[in-house]
Amino acid sequence: MRIAVTGASGFVGGCLARMLAAHGHTVSAYGRRHVSALRRPLPHYEQWDICAGPTKVSDVEAVIHCAALVGDRGSDADCRRVNVQGTRVVLETFGHCDRFVHVSSASVYSADQPNRHLTEDASVGSGLYTAYARTKAEAETIVLASGRPAVILRPQIVYGPGDTTLMPRVLAARRLGWLAVPGNGHNRLSVTHIFNFVHAVERVLESPVTHGIFNVADREEASVDELLRTLLTLHGAEPRLFYIPRPIAWVAATASEQVLRLAGTPRAPGLARYLVSKVADEHTLDLTRAYNLLGYAPRYTFRNGPTHEVNG
Repeated sequence: MRIAVTGASGFVGGCLARMLAAHGHTVSAYGRRHVSALRRPLPHYEQWDICAGPTKVSDVEAVIHCAALVGDRGSDADCRRVNVQGTRVVLETFGHCDRFVHVSSASVYSADQPNRHLTEDASVGSGLYTAYARTKAEAETIVLASGRPAVILRPQIVYGPGDTTLMPRVLAARRLGWLAVPGNGHNRLSVTHIFNFVHAVERVLESPVTHGIFNVADREEASVDELLRTLLTLHGAEPRLFYIPRPIAWVAATASEQVLRLAGTPRAPGLARYLVSKVADEHTLDLTRAYNLLGYAPRYTFRNGPTHEVNG
């Protein structure tokens, strides 16, 4: 299949582009970075900043839209420019394409509801703490309102080979060898190994399904304590953790956000309400729809997932 991947100079898009090409697809990779800044070669790579407007693209049968401003520290204006307006540009650019796969995030689920075994029909968009989450929810609305068949995938906490967010942040947060963690570590999370996510995308491309919303995660849920201890050990770091009770962490995060807001500082605090909520609360996804409609069968977990990208 002829496939275009946006955001290919990033973690998720880059892994998708390389692995899809290794699996026999003809891939056109698009990313914001100059080719000289790529950490690894990409198939048929072209530099394209989607915020600059539509561009001339190759004839493809499917597009996987990964390009996004990711993280909990972007401003509303910057996130909206990339995640919302950029999605409009990609929809317009690939208007001729038969299959449109939009990579969203489980961060779009409303914060004011129980987040245990969430189905795709759960509330979206309210009470969200970050510009990233708000604009990803808005981007989903744009895709759904476009009138074209589209599949929306909602992974949660993507990790694995090439990760530029989760483990670098965890390792950097260790102070004097210790990692401070909000909560008590007993709550459970759904997380998504990048190879499982690639498998989900391939199942979308191979199935007759052309529209719908699907949660994507590993089959096994993890407690925060076990997840962090396992991943730190795999990365050669001693898993020394200490826990901050959630109420104390929440008050500290709220105060930090207010101080920075009053100071007019655009950056987010190291401890923010989003982080406390994400780490100290239950966040698990129901994968039934992906299992039944896509034939999704994730192989990897945080225990056995490869730590190096492989082809094939």
